[in-house]
Amino acid sequence: MEERRYCNPDKVYVSVKAVFYPDGGFKPTSLIWEDGREYAIDRVIDIRRAASLKAGGTGMRYTCRIENKTVYLFLEEDRWFMERRGS
Repeated sequence: MEERRYCNPDKVYVSVKAVFYPDGGFKPTSLIWEDGREYAIDRVIDIRRAASLKAGGTGMRYTCRIENKTVYLFLEEDRWFMERRGS
């Protein structure tokens, strides 16, 4: 797969592991951050179409609990991304 480059430093593309169900649905179970660390998703709280105002882009926003913190994981077309914290 060809690597694509993006200019927004607040947008971090991540790898996601998910469980796929026979009805076609799926649920993300973990994500792999840009430094290679894997974080288990403890719970998916909400799923809705939304925009990332900080990182830019729209898609399905998954509100998740990871290590007792609420984070947003976005599915933009066929790629997953998150907003970088502290930028």
